[in-house]
Amino acid sequence: MQLRHVRTLLTPQDGAAKVTCMAWSYNNAKFAVCTVDRVVLLYDEHGERRDKFSTKPADAKYGRKSYMVKGMAFSPDSTKIAIGQTDNIIYVYKIGEEWGDKKVICNKFIQTSAVTCLLWPAENIIVFGLAEGKVRLANTKTNKSSTIYGTDSFVVSLTSNVSGKGILSGHADGTIVRYFFDDEGSGESQGKLVTHPCPPYALTWASSSIVAAGCDKKIIAYGKEGHIIQTFDYSRDPSEKEFTTAVTSPGGQSVVIGSYDRLRVLNWSPRRSAWEEAKPKEIAHLYTITALAWKRDGSRLCAGTLCGGVEQFDCCLRRSIYKNKFEMTYVGPSQVIVKNLSTGTRVVLKSHYGYEIDEVKILGKERYLVAHTSDTLLLGDLNSNKLSEVAWQGSGGNEKFFFDNENVCMIFNAGELTLVEYGSNEILGSVRTEFMNPHLISVRINERRQRGMEENKRLAYLIDIKTIAAVDLVGGYNIGTISHDSKIDWLELNETGHKLLFRDKKMRLQLYDIQSSTKTTILNYCSYVQWVPGSDVVVAQNRNSLCIWYNNDAPERVTMFPLKGDIVNLERSNGKTEVIVAEGVNTVSYTLDEGLIEFGTAIDDGDYSRAAAFLETLEMSTETEAMWKTLSRLALEAKQLHIAERCFSALGHVSKARFLHETNEIADQVAKEYGGDGTDYYQVRARLAMLEKNYKLAEMIFLEQNAVEEAMEMYQELHMWEECIVVAEAKGHPAVEKLRRGYYQWLLDTQQEEKAGEVQESQGEHLAAVGLYLRAGLPARAARLAMARDLLLANGDVINRITTALIKGELYEQAGDLFETIRNPQKALECYCKGCAFLKAVELARVAFPAEVLKLEEAWGDHLVQQKQLDAAINHYIEARCSVKAIEAALGARQWKKAIYILDSQEKRIAVKYYPRIAQHYAALQEFQIAEELFIKGDRPKDAIDMYTQAGLWEQAHKLATKCMRQEDVSVLYITQAQEMEKQGKYKEAERLYITVEEPDLAITMYKKCKMYDEMIRLVAKYHKDLLSDTHLHLGKELATEGRLQEAEYHYLEAKEWKATVNMYRVNDMWEDAYRVAKAHGGANSYKHVTYLWAKSLGGEAAVKLLNKFGLLEMAIDHAADNGVFDFAFELARLSLKQKTPEIHLKYAMFLEDEGKFEEAESEFIKAGKPKEAVLMFVHNQNWDAAQRVAEAHDPDSVADVLVGQARFAFEQKEFQKAEAFLLRAQRPELAVKYYKEAGMWSDALRTCKEYVPSRLEVLQEEYDKEAAKKGTRGVEGMLEQARQWEQAGEYARAVDCYLKIQDPSNSQLMEKCWLKVSPEPPPLLWYPRGSPTSKRHHAQLPSDSGGFRLTDTREMSRDVVAAKLSISLLRHTELIPADKAFYEAGTAAKAVGWENMAFIFLNRFLDLTDAIEEGTLDALDHVDFQNTDIPFEVPLPAHQHVAEATREEIRDWVLTMSMDQRLEQVLPRDERDTYEASLVAASTGVCSLPCLLTGYPVLRNKVEFKQPGKEANKDTWNKFLMAVKTSHSPVCQDVLKFIGQWSGGLPSSSFSFQ
Repeated sequence: MQLRHVRTLLTPQDGAAKVTCMAWSYNNAKFAVCTVDRVVLLYDEHGERRDKFSTKPADAKYGRKSYMVKGMAFSPDSTKIAIGQTDNIIYVYKIGEEWGDKKVICNKFIQTSAVTCLLWPAENIIVFGLAEGKVRLANTKTNKSSTIYGTDSFVVSLTSNVSGKGILSGHADGTIVRYFFDDEGSGESQGKLVTHPCPPYALTWASSSIVAAGCDKKIIAYGKEGHIIQTFDYSRDPSEKEFTTAVTSPGGQSVVIGSYDRLRVLNWSPRRSAWEEAKPKEIAHLYTITALAWKRDGSRLCAGTLCGGVEQFDCCLRRSIYKNKFEMTYVGPSQVIVKNLSTGTRVVLKSHYGYEIDEVKILGKERYLVAHTSDTLLLGDLNSNKLSEVAWQGSGGNEKFFFDNENVCMIFNAGELTLVEYGSNEILGSVRTEFMNPHLISVRINERRQRGMEENKRLAYLIDIKTIAAVDLVGGYNIGTISHDSKIDWLELNETGHKLLFRDKKMRLQLYDIQSSTKTTILNYCSYVQWVPGSDVVVAQNRNSLCIWYNNDAPERVTMFPLKGDIVNLERSNGKTEVIVAEGVNTVSYTLDEGLIEFGTAIDDGDYSRAAAFLETLEMSTETEAMWKTLSRLALEAKQLHIAERCFSALGHVSKARFLHETNEIADQVAKEYGGDGTDYYQVRARLAMLEKNYKLAEMIFLEQNAVEEAMEMYQELHMWEECIVVAEAKGHPAVEKLRRGYYQWLLDTQQEEKAGEVQESQGEHLAAVGLYLRAGLPARAARLAMARDLLLANGDVINRITTALIKGELYEQAGDLFETIRNPQKALECYCKGCAFLKAVELARVAFPAEVLKLEEAWGDHLVQQKQLDAAINHYIEARCSVKAIEAALGARQWKKAIYILDSQEKRIAVKYYPRIAQHYAALQEFQIAEELFIKGDRPKDAIDMYTQAGLWEQAHKLATKCMRQEDVSVLYITQAQEMEKQGKYKEAERLYITVEEPDLAITMYKKCKMYDEMIRLVAKYHKDLLSDTHLHLGKELATEGRLQEAEYHYLEAKEWKATVNMYRVNDMWEDAYRVAKAHGGANSYKHVTYLWAKSLGGEAAVKLLNKFGLLEMAIDHAADNGVFDFAFELARLSLKQKTPEIHLKYAMFLEDEGKFEEAESEFIKAGKPKEAVLMFVHNQNWDAAQRVAEAHDPDSVADVLVGQARFAFEQKEFQKAEAFLLRAQRPELAVKYYKEAGMWSDALRTCKEYVPSRLEVLQEEYDKEAAKKGTRGVEGMLEQARQWEQAGEYARAVDCYLKIQDPSNSQLMEKCWLKVSPEPPPLLWYPRGSPTSKRHHAQLPSDSGGFRLTDTREMSRDVVAAKLSISLLRHTELIPADKAFYEAGTAAKAVGWENMAFIFLNRFLDLTDAIEEGTLDALDHVDFQNTDIPFEVPLPAHQHVAEATREEIRDWVLTMSMDQRLEQVLPRDERDTYEASLVAASTGVCSLPCLLTGYPVLRNKVEFKQPGKEANKDTWNKFLMAVKTSHSPVCQDVLKFIGQWSGGLPSSSFSFQ
């Protein structure tokens, strides 16, 4: 824990003004400081001073300075302050709950010595120490004080434990004494605990140990029984002074000890079980700490000083903000303050066991707190400030919390549901369930108090999906288990927990009474149900009806209203209950009858008088009637008979009302005479039993009181004569006979002859009884009596009367029995037959009339058939030998095996028509083998085949058919049957039939006709695999025509015709699908082409957006331009990439040129900024005037090229003079020399060279000599002619040289003439050094990243820049080529194109290299200009200079001149990578780029890719090169292009092709 100074509450004075004591209130709202002036200052929780009051002396005569305040404490309710004074008194001031309330003394306790310290640990209990050594207790309720214990030493300090149920006192002799009001089961000892080395002025009782300190500068921690567990010794620290006071944190985890200018902090470490000292809080000039007080929530610590200052410190381990709504302040390991930032309300979450609190979470709509410790779980309701801490073993944080119930938290973990009631530190209950849905769990916690019930806590939950369990959480036992036949999806207890509503998946709403264990279905199709809050009224919705049960004891009584919408809510407030219904966009409310709801509440509360008074105000209706019935039942059970009487009167039950009225009169009379309510009087109890129809109970009550007459009178009133006679006989009453006679007469008077007959029979009067039975229309009873008495059988008249009555009543069987008894078999047989008593008839016939037995058996069978007892009839028909009837009965009775048994014994002509019926039964049972046999026996094989076919047993059907039919007939049968199946839509069955007779084509045709293409394809794949692709293609076209494009796509793709799919979607303007197919199934560039076409179809901004989305905008522009769609290319460039417009103009110009539209091409070349290309076009087409016009107007530098072109044409036309004139105008005499030389006109070549290019004359002469030497004699003649011309022209030296070169051994005369021309003597053999060829072209193979090739003559390229870049790129290969020559060429090339910075750096390097060559070492080279480039530092030293001395001096002069130019920056240019632009390797990232094939520069963005991987070119350079190739028609460039194609595996697809 750390202390952070917050504010100064009381400014210190210059001198000693000791703060004597301080205290925080229990509710954290008030802070009190007592100054040296004996004035108590009151501050609020924010540190603002709000009030003050002065203390008073015990006796005013001694004055206000006669005492000091030594102790001060707030009462637990924070409304009082106790002040302990040295003038032997304790005052208790009532300060009130509000600021500014009047301060009055409410208690005072006078003592025998000075009060030295004081605590107020519990309500009405103040504990204080005295100077005489006693520790006493003052009771504010009784206003008396008493001694707890006494010692002989001054009490210097007093402290309590964290719970306030134990105290420690420190004494001047070092003794520390412990006392418990309640040891809370710890078993710790009381009395003297330990003797401290010095008076323990600083004494605290933390949660884990006791900490004491004093003037010896030592802090000692003692264990629970006084042994030393830790010592902090500061006696050798000169800066430390004695310890004066100490205080422990409210959680007991930290201790702060005050001394001089310093607060020392000790924190308890649970892991080490030891105190750890934190960094002390040192404040200069604070002086001695005289008082410490820690706020009850642990967030603030206040320190009072010797100089009268009060400083406030913030105490916290850490602080965090939760979701920007709550501030969590961890003031100790086991205590957290949670503050709502919006409302400012605070809740202190604290572990009562001192466990360290982990992270605190706020869940359940930011209302509920959840925190874990190592062994407990903390829960809290922020609204009600109810906190709980329950034992909880860690489960890895896998618990799920549900906060739907405001009173209890439901915790689900590993299949176990645990309930914790907010404010309780015990787990309320725990059950096993897998169904943790708030709709499947209902908890009721004391929601409606009932009479005679203190605690009512109940839970209903699902054991499985069809079983509900109800549990009493107070007793912890099961109060009901409800099994249901369907899955339950909602349940809820009422507020008292006595009724349960639940609904199943079939939308049936059930009401279950837990007390009576009865379940009732009260509604079907229930879409909404809810208990009305505060009552037992149920509201539900059934389709379009609102259903209300005001009395759920009568669930059949339901009030219904029609609805047009759905119930969305139920609201009850301000004495009004409304059902909210959403009807479309409107919300409608239906108001319930609040009176009816109140009735139910009164019933539940047992206030029947109020319920009756309420019902008096209602008109009679079905609901009201049900409520009167409920009230009547409850009133009777409660023996509130007057209310029950009123209920029966209201219901119109006059007899019950009258009976109860009489009963009430009896009860009232008894109450009047004997007291009480009279309901326990025996007559009242008997009458109530009679009202319940419990006459035996009433009889018992009467007989217990020996009220025999009253019991008999009760039975007589009820006409229960038999019971009355039984009582009279049991008690020996003299009126028994009279009662019997009266009973018999009453039976006759009431025409109860049967009962009278029974009486006569019981008395032995059989003849009279027979007469009464016959009068009563009971001849059968008379017959039974007669047959039992021989005397009556002998009376013919009686027998005739009985038989006549029996026959008349159609009681033939009884008549037959009587005739058989009197031995009249003929009459008996007739009666048995008429009465259908065939069993008795057959038995009689077997004895008396054997010939009639068969007829009787047949008649018996017919009778049983009529009675639908076919099973029983079969055997009788068999006995009667009626086979056909037996078969029919067996078939009718579905006795198939018996029928087969009978049929097998019959002739075939009889049996054949019955077998198929039985076969059909076995076919239905899928006993096909038996059915087949029966069909065959019935000559119906086709039916057997049909049976197998319908059952899909094609093999059995086919086997049977081939056995019973010809093959052609089988095929015809199957095909016919298949066509029938086809008509019925049974395509699978039809297919099986077709396949069975090997006609798959018919099945394919069927599926095609029905457009069941998947089935059709399946069969084609199986039977015509070669036609599968064609079939897919055909189906694709057909489906596309029908507009079923998705299906068509499938078939096209199966046919490997993705292009057809794309085209189909294009035609239907479904570009997304076209794109999807092209990307998934086309080549690498197919989807790009589709995107291009898509964009082209859109046009405008939409096209640009689409192409940008796919990153194909630039490609699309190039593609459009390359394919001649220039309008689209121009449109895209105009809307997005305007920088591409010149390039498109150039391509358009080239297109027009190819089309022969030269004038239009000229315009486009100029728009593209390429007038030179227009000039070259006209030159190529020999339109010299147009070429001249364009060159003069737009590209003056090209005028010379036009003249050169004209000259070339003139040479080809043999117009040499004209050609020479053009070339001289173009200032290109060297070309004239070249053309003359190529035409073999050496004389003109030498002449022109001499006149206009004399510097090359020597070289030309050598060439001519070599040419002459090759030609032999013809060459000698030519050379001779040349010598003569030099001679005539006065060029004697050249003439001599020419004459000397003539050598022809065969013509000695000619040789002699030549030597004579030169000198009279033959000359010595002279040797002239030969020069190197002047315009010899060659290709040099270089390393791959040099660009692949180098043209030594770059005039045929469009710009010299390419040559410059190529020379610069070669610098990275100076380990292969001479370094000085490479840097010289790179520098001069850069200088030629105006890149002065690079030219300077390269030529400067060239000069350094030339010096190094002369010195023979490269050690002196400085590489600083080439850092972070790929130009190598370590290169071979060239063996000799490759550049002439004069040229080197020119270079040296230029470099020196440029070095004086202030504008020049000696830095190589950088590109977008912040790297030297010609370097392949990026300096910052190390990423290596590919080199351009033409320039060797890195390819960064716009690139052209070649077919061989790793070969690329910069797009702009490549296009310029292609233009150069096209416009120059140079064979050299053509060769280069060909070389590139071979070297890189082929040219890009967009390249031009030249034939």
